[in-house]
Amino acid sequence: MSTLVHPGINTHVEGNNEITAITDLQNSTKISRDYIESLFEMPFMELLLKAQNVHRQHFNANEVQVSTLLSIKTGNCPEDCGYCSQSGHYRDKTGLEAEKLLQVEKVIAAAKKAKASGSSRFCMGAAWKHPSDKDMPYIATLIKEVKALGLETCMTLGMLNAEQSQQLADAGLDYYNHNLDTSRRYYDEVVTTRSYDDRLQTIDHVRRSGINVCSGSIVGMGESREDRIDWVHQLASMPLPPESIPVNLLVPIKGTPLGDKVLSEGQLPVLEWIRTIAVTRICCPSSYVRLSAGRESLSDAEQALAFMAGANSFFYGDKLLTTGNASQSNDDRLMNQLGLKPMAPKPALTVIDALSGQKSQV
Repeated sequence: MSTLVHPGINTHVEGNNEITAITDLQNSTKISRDYIESLFEMPFMELLLKAQNVHRQHFNANEVQVSTLLSIKTGNCPEDCGYCSQSGHYRDKTGLEAEKLLQVEKVIAAAKKAKASGSSRFCMGAAWKHPSDKDMPYIATLIKEVKALGLETCMTLGMLNAEQSQQLADAGLDYYNHNLDTSRRYYDEVVTTRSYDDRLQTIDHVRRSGINVCSGSIVGMGESREDRIDWVHQLASMPLPPESIPVNLLVPIKGTPLGDKVLSEGQLPVLEWIRTIAVTRICCPSSYVRLSAGRESLSDAEQALAFMAGANSFFYGDKLLTTGNASQSNDDRLMNQLGLKPMAPKPALTVIDALSGQKSQV
């Protein structure tokens, strides 16, 4: 078994002992749902102070992890996620044109541009229910080529089985994104073509393969605060919470069921989104907490509050798959004003399993 290094935990324990140590750490500080609910009910300024103090115990307060996201296959997805313009179920209403897989050369060119702009992680997403066997060599090539540039790699490709997870691990993938989206209770209001347990199973496959887990939510889809509490509790109850947690705010897209619902009924207040970020930081203290979709609508002051709440990762670039994102020049200006510096990519370490002699990277 390869060594797993959890960002923010300063100890480095070899082999099986590391997993045991981290699991024991989590189990010894198991977080109850009642505690999470009490955090959501705290006065806002007290909550942000608590979240910032927790953040500083695990990360440099003035560093942020910067990623770039590229859609390598766009549109005509068979899933019916009610927020997503890429779903084939809503293409007649959203008008999104499907695109084939990008050529390897175009992906690598985008990765080089991302690195030159200051990103340390390059994330690639494909609008699939799950990858097919014939696509795996292409995906492995992308992972290897992007890593060769000195970037961390992340993929989001839909559901995975155990064999596919291991293939991605063998190619050297650093992170796999598979969001829970919401609570188990509200889940059927969001998507019906895969179950909540399907998502948890993919996360389990990824974890067992030794790849870092990236899993978050989309708030503001019409769910209640109770659902947001349940979602945080789900993450905090895992033996090892995701190393990266995107906390998205729904960007309502006309023609999608949830987009139309929110456009009709009104969007979630930004402060409730920031409150969710703060609670996530407190309950998953060693995880990167990422500002993702919805950030382009925030003012400078609101983004500063989100970073104060413990967010320490965001996406560079003008586009997130199919939705808009804050401009890079504006991000550079804001980071300079706030005194934030981008993190460097973590170098991969070669680990040799003492029993099998198998080499792997972490």
